[in-house]
Amino acid sequence: MTKFTSELVDDLAEKLLIGLSKEENQMVLDEFTIIDENLQKVEDFPNIKEVKPMTHCLDDFTFTLREDEAKPSIPIEDALRNCKQTEGREVEVPKVVGGEN
Repeated sequence: MTKFTSELVDDLAEKLLIGLSKEENQMVLDEFTIIDENLQKVEDFPNIKEVKPMTHCLDDFTFTLREDEAKPSIPIEDALRNCKQTEGREVEVPKVVGGEN
């Protein structure tokens, strides 16, 4: 397993287009150290490599897929009747990103 270093954290932050201060870098490094320690505890369980992966938390889990049937939907005008603000066939929503305008 790759050991996390300050340089690796900086490199990953740069690839994600986020800048980290020295304090933030150290915080991320400390968190990854804790995660690595906990993963090592799991790896140290006896016979852990022999345990089969679970697909669901319940042993008796079963599911049945329904048939994929195309059904007609309601007319767009009926759907838009529930909206407060519309423009043509589109719903107007308040801007939530990027300030006012």
